[in-house]
Amino acid sequence: MLVLSCSSKLLALEKILKNHFPESLKVYGAVMNINRGNPFQKEVVLDSWPDFKAIITRRQREAEADYLDHYTNAYAVFYKDVRAYQQLLEEQDVINWDQVFQIQGLQTELYDASRAVASSKQLDVKLASFKAVHFPPISSLPDSSFLMTSPPRLTHLSVSDADLLNQTWSRGGNVQCLRYITNLISCFPSVCIRDESGHPVSWGITDQFATMCHGYTLPDHRRKGYSRLVALTLARKLQSRGFPSQGNVLDDNLASISLLKSVHAEFLPCRFYRLILTPRAFSGRAHL
Repeated sequence: MLVLSCSSKLLALEKILKNHFPESLKVYGAVMNINRGNPFQKEVVLDSWPDFKAIITRRQREAEADYLDHYTNAYAVFYKDVRAYQQLLEEQDVINWDQVFQIQGLQTELYDASRAVASSKQLDVKLASFKAVHFPPISSLPDSSFLMTSPPRLTHLSVSDADLLNQTWSRGGNVQCLRYITNLISCFPSVCIRDESGHPVSWGITDQFATMCHGYTLPDHRRKGYSRLVALTLARKLQSRGFPSQGNVLDDNLASISLLKSVHAEFLPCRFYRLILTPRAFSGRAHL
């Protein structure tokens, strides 16, 4: 195991990962954030350098940790050889197996390799699989002429909005998610539309892997074109900062898939996999 801490090597890694798109996108997003202030206190672990075969991004060991917070306790993975990845997992101190955590990646063997090691350590593994998407370059501000109402107030989220996002997120509704969303809003780009009273009615945020997530419009404000405007504006904001504009969508979320097709988002040949791993000691206590 090698922890890559040299700033010049981390910048070199960022360039190397671009040659392995789209499978490396999650790790690439994490490394970009590390190289731009590291607001989520991440670090990079590899099997070797520079000719690595497996790479994992994780929270720094000295960062504060809530053992039930799988939102923040998140690892991103990219490998050239799945056997090297599994061997890296098995090394001491690479993964904190005593907490509830998640592993994210865009490679098909991720689940089987991770589950094999996790099962030997008596952790339960919950898998979710999504379509992976990438937005095309957006060179100008999105056209708002398609909106079904007068031009909205387009702005960004504030931490005071975190409770609303926690309540409306299908994965939320708990104190760990509230803290996580608050940190995302504080650290990364977001976009929202506010009504006349200043309350958010449609929004999108960016996660620790530079992925667009939690795109949501309140039910009373749907079918007005807000989701399209938010998605395109957030994608453009990320692109203007040099980040990839990537996202994930469930196969049965037909409304979002239709929206993505309408803005010519590219559906990637790989899928996004999110594994939530739970030690037996925390079974029934974690919000999955």
